[in-house]
Amino acid sequence: MTKEYKTINEIKGPLLFVEKTEPIGFNELVEIRTETGEMKRGQVLDTSNEVVVVQVFEGTGGLGKESTVKFTGDVIKMPLSPDIIGRVLSGSGQPRDGGPPIVPEVEREIAGAAINPAAREKPRAFIQTGISTIDGTNTLVRGQKLPIFSGAGLPHNDVALQIARQAKALGEAESFAVVFCAMGITNEEAQHFMADFERTGALERAVVFLNLADDPAVERLLTPRLGLTTAEYLAFDLDMHVLVIYTDMTNYCEAMRQMGAAREEVPGRRGYPGYMYTDLAIQYERAGIITGKKGSITQFPILTMPGDDITHPIPDLSGYITEGQLIVSRELHRKGIYPPIDIRPSLSRLMNSGIGAGHTREDHRAVSDQLYAYYAEGCDLRGLVAIVGKEALSERDRLVLEFADAFEQKFVNQGRDEDRTIFDTLDIGWNLLSALPETMLTRIDDHLIKKYHPRYRKKE
Repeated sequence: MTKEYKTINEIKGPLLFVEKTEPIGFNELVEIRTETGEMKRGQVLDTSNEVVVVQVFEGTGGLGKESTVKFTGDVIKMPLSPDIIGRVLSGSGQPRDGGPPIVPEVEREIAGAAINPAAREKPRAFIQTGISTIDGTNTLVRGQKLPIFSGAGLPHNDVALQIARQAKALGEAESFAVVFCAMGITNEEAQHFMADFERTGALERAVVFLNLADDPAVERLLTPRLGLTTAEYLAFDLDMHVLVIYTDMTNYCEAMRQMGAAREEVPGRRGYPGYMYTDLAIQYERAGIITGKKGSITQFPILTMPGDDITHPIPDLSGYITEGQLIVSRELHRKGIYPPIDIRPSLSRLMNSGIGAGHTREDHRAVSDQLYAYYAEGCDLRGLVAIVGKEALSERDRLVLEFADAFEQKFVNQGRDEDRTIFDTLDIGWNLLSALPETMLTRIDDHLIKKYHPRYRKKE
């Protein structure tokens, strides 16, 4: 039987410094009882010959030197069963929807490991999100990690909800689930998320973890680990294809910085811990496909860039680890365009693995390249027009300028509940390109033009 000790020496922020009385393991689960009998949980962060450092999940309010500490000899585990789908849980895994506790078929340690590279299978299958700027030009592939880089006040959460509602494996009847991890969000945002999940029925295939802004910061460090442990169970035990959405990874990293400051660690770039890269890599690299397993884990981390600075450590390090990025544009948002995803700096490094004949359609790559080329050129021409005026442009340049405006209004812009198939997206692209002379379609082969160009399709 484990003993309770009254050996708390110091309380600093979310940390307890406890006199060491027995051998203690790293990450060991700790139970702390206040003088009033309230029970709190914690985890061993560090241990030396004399002192054990414990981080308290529910905050250190109400704790004092008379509080008792019990080391359980166990680590934090997530209770898992098929019944977890449709549940709303707190950031520490406790029911938040008024439902009963989860009766586990299995309990898994939340400190999982990255997938062994030798066991990884190359991502190939296309995931349709119903959003043209993702499906058409920055395609998401099953097993990929594709972050959304956004800024304060931009509708990245609406984009996340739309992806959670609409994402599907194209042309397959396989089970699909969403694990939605919200970290450090306001109560208003949480109500918005839950109202949307309930309105659209998306909750029936989702597991939601909600860590609110007034919840302890240390709980934020648990939330993605609990979500990923749940995703691994659904993917590799129940053979489901799982989409994991985090919002907001910036809040997660801020919690990491706060914990580092409380532990008096030597800070790295802009005060973030030096191990932040390693920590993020451990989370992101739990996505993928394992050879011989039917399920998969695909990640959509969302992070807000402080000051819209893409060189900030959080987006900078995330960009190294993940396979591309989607950039939410403040300029497009000001124009009233939704979703304001700018395809020019956006990139999906695995796009070529999941498109083309047998995945989407044979003309996908060519149409995407042609749309990108003329939209980028049109945006550059806007800067020229501001200097010399429209009258100084050639006829070709005017066509490209008009194309860029039409591209934003018809291809980028779509309704929050508009679920476009990949074929709808490609057809919209062809309709935009049909406004240009065929001689300008230099990135598309003639046989594809003859097959898919609206002018020839009408003749059939």
